[in-house]
This record gives sequence, structure tokens and C-alpha cells, in this order.
Amino acid sequence: MKQLLDFFPLLLFFILYKFYLDLPDELILSINAWAPMMELTPGEPGDAIYLATLAAIVVTLLQVCAAAIIVRKVEKMPLITLALLIIFGGATLALKDPLFIQWKPTAINWMFALVFLGSQLIGDKPLIQRMMGHAIEIEEARVWQQLNLAWVGFFVVAGIANLLVAPAIDPLGFEFSEDTWVDFKLFGLMGMTIVFVIAQAFYLARYMPNTDEEEAG
Repeated sequence: MKQLLDFFPLLLFFILYKFYLDLPDELILSINAWAPMMELTPGEPGDAIYLATLAAIVVTLLQVCAAAIIVRKVEKMPLITLALLIIFGGATLALKDPLFIQWKPTAINWMFALVFLGSQLIGDKPLIQRMMGHAIEIEEARVWQQLNLAWVGFFVVAGIANLLVAPAIDPLGFEFSEDTWVDFKLFGLMGMTIVFVIAQAFYLARYMPNTDEEEAG
């Protein structure tokens, strides 16, 4: 359930971007009345990213507030995500420039890379062990350290991949469209994550204790 809730802002961003032109004009005008700085134009495809960005900020903020009220605890990762979303998304809305929101996935992934790397250098356990150690019994510290570094590498690669697809950045001149970037933001990065998590499961399985052998012994 938690993973689905974390996924919701990304899905909402995708839906509002893709179906902006199908939204009733009255809804767009009511959003302008609620948030005058938006200045959305009904039927203007270029405004889709601004509505999607606003919705992602609001929903993520509500999720963090709900967690603080109901669970009375907010993990660091959602807070980092919210902070970067407000910074980059807010800049996109204020300056009417998609460049900043297109930088956001890279900024988040690279920030996570720094956090994971820092946990390996500071403290007695890497972050991935603190997150998964209660559910998986692996005694070898080397395994957790290697897995933590693998996540660092994944976040770095994911950030680079976003830069290559984002049309407002486009360092190598691939000239992808904004529509393609929105697809990649949902399906590409998610697909990369799923493949990596599956690879992680196979890696961890090599070091997990064999309960059948222990019971037989």
C-alpha cells in the first residue's frame, strides 16, 4: 500500500499531462481562480506540464502531512523528495519554464545516491541494511556494503538517463519530445527500478541462509 501511495503523485502527473486537452474549460478556469499565478489557458498543450507539476506538489505535500498526522513519523526519503519537488517544481511554475521540473528526477536520484554513499562512510551500517536488515537475515557486512554501492550506482545512472531524455536539457542533442520525457519519467524510470530490484533479489538470495538445510541438520 505504501508503495502505491508513493507512486500516486507520479501517476497523477502523467494523467494530467496526457489528458490536459480533454479537461473541461470550466475546470481550468477554476484552477486559475484558486491559483492565479498558474494562468492556464484551456486547450493550450504547453500548459499541461504546469498543471501536472502543481498537482504533483500538492499531492506529495498532502501525503507527507498525512503521514505526520496519522503515523506521527515521516521518513527522510519522502521529505527529500518533497523538498526537491517544491524547489524545482516551484521554479517551473514561477518562471514558466519546464527546464526545472525536468531536472527534478535527476536531482532526486543524485541526492539519494549521496545519501546512500554517505551512510556507507558514516555510521556502523549502510542505509540499505538499515532499511532491509530487519526483514532479511544476512550477517556478512560485505554483502550489504556491495548492495548499498549498487544502489548508489543505480541512482547515478537513473539521473543520467533522465538528463539524456529531458528535452529542455538534452546534453547530447537527442531531441526527444516533452511527451517522450513524460512517458520515460513514468515507465522508463519505473522499469529500470523494477529490473534492478529483481536483480537485487537474486543477489541477496545467494547469501540468505538455507532454512531447509538448517532444519535437516
